[in-house]
Amino acid sequence: MCGGRASFTPRREPVLVIRVAVTATTDQAEELRARFIELAPEGFEEQERAGVLELAVYGPAAECVLAAFPDAAVSEVGDDWSERWREFHHAIWIGHLWVGPPWEARDERSAAVVIDPGQAFGTGAHATTRLCLELLLDRPGGSLLDVGCGSGVLSIAAVRLGFAPVIALDIDPVAVEVTSENARVNGVEIAVRQADARTGDFPVTDMTVANIALADVQLLGPRLSSRAIITSGYLGSDRPELSGYDHSERREREGWAADLFERRTR
Repeated sequence: MCGGRASFTPRREPVLVIRVAVTATTDQAEELRARFIELAPEGFEEQERAGVLELAVYGPAAECVLAAFPDAAVSEVGDDWSERWREFHHAIWIGHLWVGPPWEARDERSAAVVIDPGQAFGTGAHATTRLCLELLLDRPGGSLLDVGCGSGVLSIAAVRLGFAPVIALDIDPVAVEVTSENARVNGVEIAVRQADARTGDFPVTDMTVANIALADVQLLGPRLSSRAIITSGYLGSDRPELSGYDHSERREREGWAADLFERRTR
């Protein structure tokens, strides 16, 4: 389904995978990124060269992008793509946090978060995830709520940084399953639940992180009691406001943004 997360089942026969790419000039970059967020929320590839930005997607999301951009460049990717794409996924460091795939060696002295990029959710390399982690590094410990947990990378990193208890919520049952499995692989304890961030009540925690769509971010303020909220999932041109909270800090990377909000005391 276009614009929603997809779950994947093991393939029993060779399947042709396509890559669909759309290019834009740098002054059109934010508009194109915003469109890709809607069409491929699981993530997309970005390459910038000589003032031109190329965004590309693979697999099921490629059909959605092609429907929206009929003139997009289409190329075939061999059935061995699931193996070859390892060449494009490498570990990253955010402070003393190591976030990477299971096949890469890591410094055992680091706070490691192991995430398999073969899943249809965040791996930690996306700019919005990195920005959230950068802001989280500077926060004191305590209880934490992860709204829209996806792969669980932010929840797992929070445990590594000393937050407890950590509660992870996502509307997608596949995300709940993936986060639970990633928590098991990483040997951390996270309370994972299926819930819709747009309705219902949130548990009371000291900190909340929400790497979700802008429209959903702006619904959070009146429904949270956390001392601080870290939000992302939107472009640098977007300026969310949270009722009951004051904006404290902003960070930007590759056209994306993350914000820190502190509960208003006056």
